[in-house]
Amino acid sequence: MANSSATIQTDWIQNASFPVALLDQTFQVRIKSESAHLICASIHLPALQSIFDKVIQHQAPALQTINLQTDTGHVYFDLTVTPCEDGFLIFAKDSSLDHNLRAALMDSRQRFKDLVEISSDFAWEVGASGEFIFVSQRGAVGYEPEELIQKQSDDIVLKRDKKQSLNPFMSKSKLEREEVWVLRPDGEPACLLVSCVPLFDENNIWIGARGVCRDITDERERDAALARAYHRDQLLAYIVKTIRDEVDPSNMLSAAANATARALSANGCQIFRRQGNSSLIKDASFGDIPQDIDDLFERLNDIHENEVGLFETENWIAIYSATRYRRTINGAICLWREKIRGGWNDDDQILAIDVANQLGIANEQISGHERIVELSRTDALTGLLNRRAFFEEELPRHIDRLKFNKSPAALIYVDLDHFKQVNDAFGHQKGDDVLIMLRDFLLHHIRPGDVAARLGGDEFALWLDDIDLDAAKTRCQGIIESSVFLKEYSGTSEKPLGVSVGLALFDPHSGETIEELISRADAAMYKAKRAGRGNFRTADPFVTPASTGQGD
Repeated sequence: MANSSATIQTDWIQNASFPVALLDQTFQVRIKSESAHLICASIHLPALQSIFDKVIQHQAPALQTINLQTDTGHVYFDLTVTPCEDGFLIFAKDSSLDHNLRAALMDSRQRFKDLVEISSDFAWEVGASGEFIFVSQRGAVGYEPEELIQKQSDDIVLKRDKKQSLNPFMSKSKLEREEVWVLRPDGEPACLLVSCVPLFDENNIWIGARGVCRDITDERERDAALARAYHRDQLLAYIVKTIRDEVDPSNMLSAAANATARALSANGCQIFRRQGNSSLIKDASFGDIPQDIDDLFERLNDIHENEVGLFETENWIAIYSATRYRRTINGAICLWREKIRGGWNDDDQILAIDVANQLGIANEQISGHERIVELSRTDALTGLLNRRAFFEEELPRHIDRLKFNKSPAALIYVDLDHFKQVNDAFGHQKGDDVLIMLRDFLLHHIRPGDVAARLGGDEFALWLDDIDLDAAKTRCQGIIESSVFLKEYSGTSEKPLGVSVGLALFDPHSGETIEELISRADAAMYKAKRAGRGNFRTADPFVTPASTGQGD
């Protein structure tokens, strides 16, 4: 140590009533007071080592506050470390109380600041278990402050569909002007406008929330009455404009469901559409669907022309109407609301019919659009995906998922052997029948989620998700063995009808492109044909510039 450092008399250290310790130059404890055991046990922590570095660098005493973790919590010490001839002398003062008092003061000031910034009718705070621990003297929605203290916030939030609705009193994020319906002491509903901030401890664990509320029940009731009157005049014009301007039909119906529900003060809305002679399918939805109105959706399949009706359960009341195009029912619209918010009046029913008439046109447009899309993606004869849809739409989508899941897949090419002789001997109608039989045969050999396509002529392709090489080979072998039934449809006995199959396994780690995968599967199929037809071959593994591989 430097010459300026003092020599320490150590006799007093052991008997000191405060934490003090003498360390040698290697940071080993030579002598310490009884209360210095926690400090000495933490000598090699980074926080203390940084103090020693300062003392050594400047050859002068250094002061620093440190935070040590104990079984009972955090303890704060104000440390003074001074150099001496014998090593280092450490003095410590337990400043935990001062630190906690400062933290409490800062928390109190922050609480005041938060409440001032979002001041409103009454202020509140909840604890980690959701109970109110503070309510301003004004009280809230008919409750006195003492009635809310220690009361669970969930107990006053309005229950919907046997589930709790949004409870902003326990929000984990900052909310501004969030509306929530609560129950007054007399059981009547009230709407509160809530602004709040969440509270977290130093370990980022949520410990509660505090905020302010304003009772806007009267305002909301007046707004709802005005909104209904205004929206009833504007809704049809808005839906017609949406149908005219919206490019994506599904977005159009979603906007219509949203607008209709809000205009009629409904909790939710669903729009249904009928495809051909099938049952109704849901095409757009707004809001959560109560479980106890499921029976209504079944009833809609038997809905009659010009029918508008009401459906009532213990907690909900729904209104529904058929949608029509050229006097033919092509769907339905259904809206529901809680009974506590009132029933459906005559004006609501008339408006529901008017909306349904407009949606009938929209449903027909969507059906026409789907028919065009389907024709552009499928093979006209077999109904399977065509080459473009298979390679440009389905394979990229499946491969993206496989790369994420890191799962292999198989691309299988299937080509009819001696199909030309069938057309020559029996005509193209018989050839078409064979192609349809092959379609049915291939669909029998794939799982739900796999994809089949007709690439053109007598060439088909299968895409099998999540399958390894052995399982894919087994699937190909099964196709070959089961395809013997095709021989009875042969054009000539010398050239029997059958299939040749090429298999290429896709490895999501390989970096292989779709074009490279297609090329391998195609090459494997032609290898099977060159080998005598009526069998399958597996493509050589994909080879990158930095690797080599052998086929089977």
